[in-house]
Amino acid sequence: METKYIPLYRKYRPQTFNDLIGQENIVHALGNAIKLNRIAHAYLLCGPRGTGKTSSARILAKSLNCIEGPTLTPCGKCPACLDIMNSIPVDVIEIDAASNRSVEDTQAIIEKIQYVPVNGKYKIYIIDEVHMLSSTAFNSLLKTLEEPPQNVIFILATTEPHKVLDTIISRCQRFDYRRITTDDIVKRLEYISAQENINITKDALYNIAKNSQGGMRDALSFLDQISVLGANKEITTEDVNELLGKISYEKLYQIADCIINAETSKSIELIDEVYAKGNEPVQLVNNLIQYFRDLMIIKNCSDKELIYSLTLINEINYEKNKALADKFTVSEIIQIIDKLSYYTVQIKDTTNKYLWLELCIIDITNYKNLPSMENLMKRIETLEAQIASGVPVNNKPALALQTDASPVVKRETVIKNEIQNNNSEQEAINLPQKNDLNREILTEKQPEQNPSSVNNRDLHNIWVSVLQSITNNAAKAFYQQKAQPVELSENRILIAFPNEMFVKMAENKTKKQALADAVTSYLGFKNPNIQIITTADIPSDFVPVQTSNPVSLNTSVSEQKENMQDIQKKEEEEYQTYVEDKNNEEKTVEKHIDTSSQAGMVKDLFDGKFIE
Repeated sequence: METKYIPLYRKYRPQTFNDLIGQENIVHALGNAIKLNRIAHAYLLCGPRGTGKTSSARILAKSLNCIEGPTLTPCGKCPACLDIMNSIPVDVIEIDAASNRSVEDTQAIIEKIQYVPVNGKYKIYIIDEVHMLSSTAFNSLLKTLEEPPQNVIFILATTEPHKVLDTIISRCQRFDYRRITTDDIVKRLEYISAQENINITKDALYNIAKNSQGGMRDALSFLDQISVLGANKEITTEDVNELLGKISYEKLYQIADCIINAETSKSIELIDEVYAKGNEPVQLVNNLIQYFRDLMIIKNCSDKELIYSLTLINEINYEKNKALADKFTVSEIIQIIDKLSYYTVQIKDTTNKYLWLELCIIDITNYKNLPSMENLMKRIETLEAQIASGVPVNNKPALALQTDASPVVKRETVIKNEIQNNNSEQEAINLPQKNDLNREILTEKQPEQNPSSVNNRDLHNIWVSVLQSITNNAAKAFYQQKAQPVELSENRILIAFPNEMFVKMAENKTKKQALADAVTSYLGFKNPNIQIITTADIPSDFVPVQTSNPVSLNTSVSEQKENMQDIQKKEEEEYQTYVEDKNNEEKTVEKHIDTSSQAGMVKDLFDGKFIE
């Protein structure tokens, strides 16, 4: 008769404390407790899944109930040990709190707790996932857990200790299990692979260990699942990626290389190829986030061993990925990860997931055109330096603002205060404030423009405003990245794209209607005639609108300097004329006040001198 197949995680479950991997501190503490015969009445084992909590509870039970016990090395041959190993113990009761969580279940435990053990010295209750017990079940267990019979021990295990009542935790000795390191998992997998004759590469074992998130049970389950592929060939890391549903590192490298080189078309072809193999859009974006996270670690760490342990990168592909990481700045990588995280949420919440995946790739392949905090700070610093030094900004001289010590401002303040303090019926005279005065000097008055006369406006500014009026976020992102306005008029709206692929995407009914609604909302054109073309089909007579005060490319440097000097001299003359006019107005106001107010009468009587 053929024996039933036993999964690897059950077959190689630790049977002694020496078999526990990566929990040396807990093994040391429990071992000393057994040696010194200082066994507590209740233990609470906390930690991530697959780190050895239930195995530790069973080993402790065997060590205490073994015929040679209490001992650190149970014999494994006595009835108590065999019962625990075969999962049919009499004196060790395992309870799943997820399915036995009511107060009636805990009362059943309390009723049976008075009976003495049959084969061993202790009656041990192992309650797995104890955080699933209800509050009433916890409360009914409190008194028994605090003062159980002398030969009763409770071992509670949970992955979420924060859900356990503090009154329960305070009655137990708590042990926190940590995630098992990648190296320890790989060593254990190598040993098991040798025992089971599994033909697998070390890189594949590392891949399994890194994807198990520190859990030995998950790693053994992955190894068990992929072991069937080793009958005819050696199992590689590519096989592991296919099993786990992950994109190969080589494919992620190609996509990242397209991003740094702004190759949008090639990147779309790559994601279409990956999508055709069954990978979901959310999974693809999450893999890209993980990959750029690894690039950031490469860029910020110099210790190769640390990089190998923290990432999925190994010695074979390190140099290639290091060269790629050097092409990005840290801020650029963070910006790309932020964008990918944003699109992860959008893809999860939409029905057309592949469309958002395409928009995501188009967006991040044009990341250099996106405003970043670093670029904005540099521009602000440059403008501040130009203003402070008087260097012309945008072909205009940088004029310093009036300070509070300005005599013009002081005279305005004195006159205004005198007018406010007098209760005369004269009409108050409006004087320009300091900021208003300078704003009039520094700012050119823009002529009023009619939105319908689009040909007289700057195409870029109008296009940006139209895009802001688009309510569909997907359509807005698409037009922002690849669309080029050619003509915006009541007769037609002519938009150009780099190639036919984007033209077909723009012909989508949803995108086109979103643009039409925005044009109607902002420009007031009813039923706009929207035409989509490629940049190669732009009419030869199309001439972009020039910005104000253009500088001819044929003008020599000396001529440009002379033009700048003439403009600066003219503006300084206008400024002096403006200040003289204001001074004349102030003298008129002072004279008017002096002859029509009490203050003016006093100045006449005392020769212009005030007496306090």
